Amino acid sequence: MDAPVRHLNVVHGRGTVDLAAAERAVRDLLVALGKDPTSEHLADTPRRVAKSYAELLNPREFQLTTFPNDEAYDELVVAKRIPVWSLCEHHMLPFHGVAHVGYLPGDRILGLSKLARVVELFARDLQVQERLTQQVADWLQEHLAPKGVGVVIEAEHLCMSLRGVQVAGSRTVTSAVHGLLREDRATRQEFFALTGIAG
Repeated sequence: MDAPVRHLNVVHGRGTVDLAAAERAVRDLLVALGKDPTSEHLADTPRRVAKSYAELLNPREFQLTTFPNDEAYDELVVAKRIPVWSLCEHHMLPFHGVAHVGYLPGDRILGLSKLARVVELFARDLQVQERLTQQVADWLQEHLAPKGVGVVIEAEHLCMSLRGVQVAGSRTVTSAVHGLLREDRATRQEFFALTGIAG
């Protein structure tokens, strides 16, 4: 008899956003920047900004759905070009790009949409790209128990594009691999070839 579908309800466990305090902080920031928060154009900006950050920093709950690997599928499963949006924790400016997430199934296979959900789980936070990449790989390795996991994120950071060095279009690439994707050279090369990244 087949093993049942398994669901793991995933909640982010982060603290709640104090919207009133965030609004006051935005109002104070506008004043500090020489702007008038009582002007007709800016009067509702503190509320809008507070709500925007609350949304950007809180991922949606989801169920991690897995199914028995009845056919003993033992090749790579890769979801490519998953959109990624996050906030740089150093400047609170966005970075955005795509994630490529792959795994070698063990006893369970994953509902494919959940790979994107796991990326969002960690992207909706104040982040650095290196940590984000590692967190996605670690979480999948722990909760799915595959034979291997690989994550590649390519992103443009607005803290580099709009300020500082101002190199618009520059993209940063990070990777994290576990299990056979780290240990087996051929499997590792196959994963990076499937993602379009030179291994």
